[in-house]
Amino acid sequence: MTTIGDAPNDVLRAVRIGLRMSQDDLARALRRAGVELGEPNEASKRLVQRWEAGTSRSPRPVYARALERVTGVPLEALGFVPQVPMARVRDDGSGGHDLSPAPDGVAAASPGRRAVPRPATETYGGVWLSRYEFYSSGRDATFEGRHHVVLVQHGNRLTGRSLPEASSNPASPLALDLTIDRSVVTGTWTERTARDGYYQGATYHGAVQLLVGPTGRRMAGKWVGFGKDFDVNTGPWELRLLDMSVSKATLDRYSVPPE
Repeated sequence: MTTIGDAPNDVLRAVRIGLRMSQDDLARALRRAGVELGEPNEASKRLVQRWEAGTSRSPRPVYARALERVTGVPLEALGFVPQVPMARVRDDGSGGHDLSPAPDGVAAASPGRRAVPRPATETYGGVWLSRYEFYSSGRDATFEGRHHVVLVQHGNRLTGRSLPEASSNPASPLALDLTIDRSVVTGTWTERTARDGYYQGATYHGAVQLLVGPTGRRMAGKWVGFGKDFDVNTGPWELRLLDMSVSKATLDRYSVPPE
């Protein structure tokens, strides 16, 4: 039953009909796709009905990946809530730097009761591409930092370390210590700059908060930290999954500067 304010997902329904599938057929195909992907799911006709009725607008990552496999269509083109796009850094007019306003459709956190952290239900271990933007007041320009990072998961905790020689700025190791609460990832970051670089070996650190995208393959949000003149700045940060493997061969392949 659709409640007041729920908008039916006619896009998903149209895609399903175009595939000549009933709701039962789609559920069975999603279960098969889960097995093929190595992550079995419990898709049912009732779940498909909830998606099409609009009572469930954000499929769990395990279902999102199965939907993309079965339909051949990106999740954002199936009528679901879109992923959070990479924002852009800008001068905030108060001595620091902030993000451009969130685009339409990206909801802000509501000031309700305090959330109780819940155990992570997805696996986020693997090699990720880390990208962030920062403003350099000394050079009056915005720059991007990129690292290949290994994330290791223990329950709802994620520990991230950049691979050797795997940063856009040589000899600039990055460390992340994160906690997962459903689709929100919060934690701290530390980066030691190159001794022969512009920041002459300075170590910077701060906080970061990211939202996990529907497929669990992307996290996007913002960082906050102090600048060269000890003013507090902020900017966009994004993590994209490159490989779930952490084998020696995989780590060797990504121990190079990101393109």
